[in-house]
Amino acid sequence: MLRRSVSSANAVDGYVRMFLRGRPVTMHIPDQQRESYSIDQKVALPDHKLKLQWVYGYRGRDCRSNLYLLPTGEIVYFNASVVVLYNTEEQQQRHYLGHNDDVKCLSVHPDMVTIATGQVAGNSKDGKLLAPHVRVWDSVSLNTLHVLGMGVFDRAVTCVAFSKSNGGTFLCAVDDANDHILSVWNWQKEKQLADVKCSNDSVLAAVFHPMDTNLIVTCGKSHINFWTMEGNTLTKRQGLFEKHEKPKYVLCVAFAENGDAITGDSSGNIYIWAKGGNRISQVVSGAHEGGIFSVCVLKDGTMVSGGGKDRKVVLWDHDYRKQSEMEVGDSFGPVRALAEGKPGELFIGTTKNETHLYCMNFQGHTDELWGLDIHPSMEQFVTCSQDKQVHLWDTNSHQPLWSKTIEDPGRSAGFHPSGAVLAVGTMTGRWLVLDTDTRDLVSMHTDGNEIISNVKYSPDGNFLAVASHDNFVYIYAVTENGRKYSRVGKCTGHSSFVTHLDWSKDSKYLVTNSGDYEILFWEASNGKHVTNMDTVRNLDWATSTCTLAFNTFGIWPDGADGTDINAVCRSHDGSLLASADDFGKVHLFSFPCSQPRAPSHEYGGHSSHVTNVAFLHDNSHLISTGGKDTSILQWVVA
Repeated sequence: MLRRSVSSANAVDGYVRMFLRGRPVTMHIPDQQRESYSIDQKVALPDHKLKLQWVYGYRGRDCRSNLYLLPTGEIVYFNASVVVLYNTEEQQQRHYLGHNDDVKCLSVHPDMVTIATGQVAGNSKDGKLLAPHVRVWDSVSLNTLHVLGMGVFDRAVTCVAFSKSNGGTFLCAVDDANDHILSVWNWQKEKQLADVKCSNDSVLAAVFHPMDTNLIVTCGKSHINFWTMEGNTLTKRQGLFEKHEKPKYVLCVAFAENGDAITGDSSGNIYIWAKGGNRISQVVSGAHEGGIFSVCVLKDGTMVSGGGKDRKVVLWDHDYRKQSEMEVGDSFGPVRALAEGKPGELFIGTTKNETHLYCMNFQGHTDELWGLDIHPSMEQFVTCSQDKQVHLWDTNSHQPLWSKTIEDPGRSAGFHPSGAVLAVGTMTGRWLVLDTDTRDLVSMHTDGNEIISNVKYSPDGNFLAVASHDNFVYIYAVTENGRKYSRVGKCTGHSSFVTHLDWSKDSKYLVTNSGDYEILFWEASNGKHVTNMDTVRNLDWATSTCTLAFNTFGIWPDGADGTDINAVCRSHDGSLLASADDFGKVHLFSFPCSQPRAPSHEYGGHSSHVTNVAFLHDNSHLISTGGKDTSILQWVVA
């Protein structure tokens, strides 16, 4: 990684030069700051801070058994590197923020207060590996009690469970290494008691038997194993399928009141394994069409199962006879996790990253998420993702006001200043305009066949700039309050893909950044390249989303390689600047941010890259989006 350095500012010619990957980036100082600007001036931290208020969505696409009800009335689950404690009645969330990368598994102690969560290996911004580990924490105080397995686990901790019958003294964990090591810990002493190679194949669940402290059941790809722990030795008995169909995957395991183990598998069968044995004693064949991802034994001893392909939730009596069933709507996706609520209540987690309490749902995206924009006058924002979903969100209810499926994976979004329509850019060169009230398609166009990285209306609403990975920006005249579009220009001059753009306040000029760190200026009416810096040096910009600009370049840390920061956004009152980086962090700076390596407040919560940030119209909140973690976080600006 090349170090970035800033040369001294050239006050005579009025510019600052910084280097990214050895390339010089020149930024012009506005005339009124030329005299007073000093590159060495110290900048204060911003007066304001961020506090995480809400996590949209739930990680259901690739995790199971991650939804539990606590005695406080909160349901606990995770998304990105945040564990969410959500009170559905009061519509409030609390957040455990001890992890520094994706959480993959969760277990609640028999005391119903202590929680264990396991995470994947991550990377810090200085290139160091962040070790996968288990954190044991208090769900009332949110204090971390113990950290287990630093330097012991390999790629990720994918399963974790407390023992039940000895007061929860033990904790078992499965590592995602090639041998999928199963380990048992005395978590209070942070001491490993035993470990064993579990399986070459993936392990999807590991749980202690509720009545036998020394018995652990693991299941996964074409296996179920019953492990007995004696001292520091774990001995395996393989589950025998005998004359019964052997499934490709045993997906989940639960226990009946009498101690029998119950499994759901990828063939849609439920097998009952007699207590203490490794043989099948009863079969419910064809319980679901397709895989059974969750089995939950209710307090009254009846059982609920959740199906993937058929999206059904089925209630079974004590003798495994079907009592009733319900189907989860197609738009929510297959069922991934089930948890019993108060009497008569059932929480359902689905692959579309939502949790339901019957008809209540908390939606999220299921694929790489980049598109975000804020409504110009209301407490609303829009997101679009490569899952082909566009959601219009209400920041007060934390619910989508509407969702729309589009034909292509989404990448960028922008509201018209009137709020009446919004533009959505896709991964294929196509862009469309939707009515924000009715979500009807108003207009559709194609420019090139590459990613539309940015769609942004001019402040007066008369132009739309469409920035593409084909190195061009297409400019459209907009009439009839955002309903009619005609192309008036094409900005030609970048030698790499266009990444960011901003409009001048008077709607006459554009500034753009590109993948090779160029800053170029354009006339809006015709797309002509502006080369005379005196024309644009003193312009007021309606937004500051360009990561390379005189007022924003202080966001770059030493050693940055130019791709480390994905987005930046100025608050509407011009006092704050937020940035989104590749290391799961949101930063808050004072604006303007035109001193090298400006100080910032740093906030975790996302895992992997944060793709976008935007302040609400009244600056009360900041919204941030995660790429691979597909999460949306809402922060209070305080």
